Amino acid sequence: MRILPVAVVAVSMCACRTEMSNAELVELSAAAAAAPKIQPAAHRGPPVAPGATGTARFASKIHAAFSAEAAFEVTTFADRWYRAPGNEGFEATLTELERRLRAAGFGAQDGLELRVIETPMRSPAWTPRSARLALVRDGVEEVLHEFSATGDRDRTMLPTGAPSADVGGRLVTRVEDCAPGTVLLLDSGLRPDVLRAAAAKGAVLAIASDLAAYNVDPTGRDRHRDAIGFRSVRAPVPLAVAQVSPRAAETLRAAAGKANTVVRFTAVVETAERPLRTLVATVVGRREPQSAVPIVAHVQEPGACDNASGVGTVLECALAFARLLGNGSLTAPARSVAFVFGDEMEQSRVWLEHSGRTAVAAIAADMVGESRVETGAEPLLERAPDPGALEPLPPDVHTAWGAGSVSESDLRPDGLAVVLREALADVALVAGPWQTAEHPFEGGSDHVVFLDAGIPSALLWHFPDWSYHTSADRLELVDPAEMRRSGAVLLAAALAVADAQPADLDRHLRSAKLEIDMRVGAAKAASDEKLADQWRVHGDAVRQWLRELCLGTGARIEKAPEKKAGGGS
Repeated sequence: MRILPVAVVAVSMCACRTEMSNAELVELSAAAAAAPKIQPAAHRGPPVAPGATGTARFASKIHAAFSAEAAFEVTTFADRWYRAPGNEGFEATLTELERRLRAAGFGAQDGLELRVIETPMRSPAWTPRSARLALVRDGVEEVLHEFSATGDRDRTMLPTGAPSADVGGRLVTRVEDCAPGTVLLLDSGLRPDVLRAAAAKGAVLAIASDLAAYNVDPTGRDRHRDAIGFRSVRAPVPLAVAQVSPRAAETLRAAAGKANTVVRFTAVVETAERPLRTLVATVVGRREPQSAVPIVAHVQEPGACDNASGVGTVLECALAFARLLGNGSLTAPARSVAFVFGDEMEQSRVWLEHSGRTAVAAIAADMVGESRVETGAEPLLERAPDPGALEPLPPDVHTAWGAGSVSESDLRPDGLAVVLREALADVALVAGPWQTAEHPFEGGSDHVVFLDAGIPSALLWHFPDWSYHTSADRLELVDPAEMRRSGAVLLAAALAVADAQPADLDRHLRSAKLEIDMRVGAAKAASDEKLADQWRVHGDAVRQWLRELCLGTGARIEKAPEKKAGGGS
C-alpha cells in the first residue's frame, strides 16, 4: 500500500515560494524524519521516503506499458552481429532501431523528433567475416575455434581491429623463443609492446586467453572455461592476433614445443571508410524544449547483456513513452527526454556537441538485462563522485570492477542519485521483490563523459557478470523481466527530472535526509569526523540541487546563520 506523507500537502502549499528559508526546509524534512521508509527486500544502500510524487508518478504506468517481449526482440536482433563502431553490425542495428522509431511516429509526429548525426570516424569501420584456429599434430587437424558468420559464438576470437591473416607455424610460449614463422602463446593479454617485440623476432601470430578474476562462472558449471575474451587492438597491428578460451589455451600449451605440431590460423576481415552515425530520438519538452535529460545506450560491443540489452531496453523506453503519450496516459514533460544510441563515450560527446540541447542530467544504460540466476550480476546504481568515493563505508562497497580515481576536487554534488534510488524503490513496489544495490563512482561508461562536462550523471548497470566481455555473453543470459524493471527505472527517473514538480520536493528532501543521516552516522561510527563533515556539506548541496530542480533555478536556500562564540547567533 502506497503511503502519502502528510508533509506533501505542506510543500504543495508553500512550494511556489522561492524565499523559503533554510530553517523552514530543515524543519520540513525533520518533521517527517520518523515517517515510514521504503527499503526494498535488499537494497544495499540508503532507504527512501515513501510517497506518490517524484518517480512514483511514472513507475507503474511505464512498467505496465513496457513490452519485455519487444525489448528482447530488439536485443535478439542486435545479438546477431559483432558490433564495432560503424561496422556492418553497428549499422544494421542502428537501421533497425531507426525503423522501429519511425514506425512509432518519431520523425513524423509533432513532439517526437528523430535525428541521425554523422561525425567523422577516427579509423575505418572494421567487420570480421570469418576465422579459424587449428592445432595440427602429425598431420591431424584439431579445430579449437572458428566462426564463419557474424552471429557465431566464437566470433570474439578476433579482437576488434585484428587484421586478415593466413599464417601458421611452430608454437612457443616466450617472446625470447620467437623466431621467423613462430606462433606465440601469451600468458597475458595482447599488449602492444609484446606484439612489437614478437613481430621483431619474426613471429607471425600472437594468441591470448586472458580473462579477469570476475570471469568465473559462479554456478559451478565452469562455462567460463570455454569463453573467449572480447578484446581490441589498435591498428596497425604488427602481426596476426587471436583470442582463445582457457580450455583451448591449455590444449595449446600442452602442445607447445613438440615436434610435428604446428598451429594454423586464418582470418578474413573487411574495413570501410564511412562516417560514424549516432541516432537520437527525442520527446520534446512542452515548456523548456532546449533542456533535456538524455538516456544513452551504446550499440558497439558484441555482447547480448553488454550492450544489446541496454539498446533493447532504451529503445522500448522510447516506444513505451510514445504509446503513453498517444493514449493520453502521460503528457509531454516540461523538459525534453532524449534517447541516444551510438558508439560508447563518443555518442555522448556527439550529443553534447551536436544536439543543440543542454543536458539537465544524464543516465547511462549499460548492461541492464542480466539474469541474476545465470550471471550472478545484481542491478546496480553507480553514483557520481561523492564522499563515499573518497572513503566507502558500509553499506557502500566497490564492485569487482574497482574504485575509480576520485579526489576531493572531483566532488560536484547533485540529487540525481536520490531520484534514481526512489525509482528503484518505486519499481520494486510495482514489479514485486527486487534485490538492488548501489555503489560509489567507478567510471568506465558514458556517465563519465557527462560528468566531465559538469553535468549530473549516473549509471544503471549489472555486475559482476561472469560472462562480461566474453563470447559467453549471449541471449540465454538475458532476462526480459529484468530489462522491463530496468527500463521502468530509467524512464521514471528521467521523467522525474524532466518534469519535476514543486510537490516532488518534499519526498526528495526526505529521501536525501535519510541518506545523509545514514552516511554521517557511519562516518561517526568510524570516528571519521572529516568524512562526516564532507557528507553534511554534500547533503546541503544535494538539497539545493533538488530545490532548484523542483522550484526553479532562482530558488536559493538561505544559509543558516553561524552561531557566535558564547552561544549568541
